[in-house]
Amino acid sequence: MDPKIKLSPELFQPYYDNDKDAEKISRPSISYWVDAWRRLKQNKLAMIGLVIIAILLILAIIGPYLNGFTYYEQDFSKKNLPPNMEHWFGTDSAGRDLFTRAWYGARISLFIGIMAATFDFIMGIIYGGFSGLKGGRIDTFMMRVAEILYSVPYLLMVILLMVVFGAGLWTMILAMTITGWIPMARLVRGQVLQLKEQEYVQAAHTMGAGSWWILKKHLIPNTMGPILVNITLTVPTAIFAEATLSFLGLGIPAPMASWGTMTSDALAAFLIGNVYQLFIPAFLISLTMFGFNVLGDGLRDALDPRLRK
Repeated sequence: MDPKIKLSPELFQPYYDNDKDAEKISRPSISYWVDAWRRLKQNKLAMIGLVIIAILLILAIIGPYLNGFTYYEQDFSKKNLPPNMEHWFGTDSAGRDLFTRAWYGARISLFIGIMAATFDFIMGIIYGGFSGLKGGRIDTFMMRVAEILYSVPYLLMVILLMVVFGAGLWTMILAMTITGWIPMARLVRGQVLQLKEQEYVQAAHTMGAGSWWILKKHLIPNTMGPILVNITLTVPTAIFAEATLSFLGLGIPAPMASWGTMTSDALAAFLIGNVYQLFIPAFLISLTMFGFNVLGDGLRDALDPRLRK
């Protein structure tokens, strides 16, 4: 040290124990899924969609028991009543309580949508993941088979299944899922084809890991973002398809109720001025599709790693 430099007390600062934390990172390290949930909560429209879906699910469970009527009970002395204190959504042309039928129909419609999404998820991961991982001739053959199945007209498939198995809930689900899993399989295949060239997958192959182990441990977890977004969009698509088929008379048989059958039954009442009978199921279908679509858009943004901060 240069002896000409004078040392003063201002050059010295006392040392405290808490100074050792000064170099620590102030923000804690968080996982990908925690960060995705944090970003999803910041999307107000997506959270509105999530709240709508939660309310619909709760009312589908408890709604049919709230006013003491059953979905099949007929009373022709009370047919075509507008909404009132006894029948909160009014009655239909057979005197059945529309409030009870609406929430019982929510059970059927949501169950069909969730089952279709679940089957698409399972088949899409197994078929598309294995096809993309194997590649080559196996991949080409599996995709050609999927394209042949997907080329079969959807309405023709539904009619054939109705003739063979008869109209019913599980026939409807089978009709929707027998070819509905193919778009999911294509999505998973595309993601796997991209990810299987990564270094960690090549390292797992080198160490002797099997194809199914690599698919389960490495590839599928890294494709869950696009898969979850696709699932949230599959549910409203299946609900709308069920409503369309039921409106055409190919859906759930009477006396069971779904939003599609309620819409079909309300058409004649709508023509004579009972607008509420058509408005209620149409509004619930629209509300459900809105909730799932905005939630899917929010998930797409929240799970995009390029938007992670």
